[in-house]
Amino acid sequence: MRKYLIQFKPFLIFIGTFFVTYIVLTFIYKWYLDSFQVNDVDGITKIVGRNVEQLMQLFNCDIKIDKKLSDSWLDVFYNKKYMTRIIEGCNAVSVVILFVSFVVAFSGKFKPTFLFILLGVLLIHIVNVIRIALLVILAYSFPEYAHFLHGVFFPLVIYGLVFALWFIWINKFSKYAR
Repeated sequence: MRKYLIQFKPFLIFIGTFFVTYIVLTFIYKWYLDSFQVNDVDGITKIVGRNVEQLMQLFNCDIKIDKKLSDSWLDVFYNKKYMTRIIEGCNAVSVVILFVSFVVAFSGKFKPTFLFILLGVLLIHIVNVIRIALLVILAYSFPEYAHFLHGVFFPLVIYGLVFALWFIWINKFSKYAR
């Protein structure tokens, strides 16, 4: 048994580090979410909603993102038509937790790891804001494809970005890079 533990030590360290980081970050995020009232929108989701609104206004879109007192989400109106709502799950924090956990599990030196995580989180946020804005516009223009866009295409985009970042991290910056 000891022979196998030694043989698979790098893999076991990776798995252990990944899961510990993932669980710790998930508990921290849950603690953060629990600090909000039942009908309140968390701060990160508010920032995402505000950034979506700012991006779309930059392109002169008729967009309004609003919160009713009794709801725990943000309502999105495009061209004066209710389109969707932005909920806590739309803020991409779960994707960020997955991204960070993987990078930490393959971490090398502190500074490159920290900088890559910081830039990766920023890029994920930017792509997520663009994703939501495009989803609103495309769902307005092509309502028959809204389910496909929301459920298949845009998750593929955001998870594809995370996969590409992981690939870059492993091959260029991690302790296993050549």
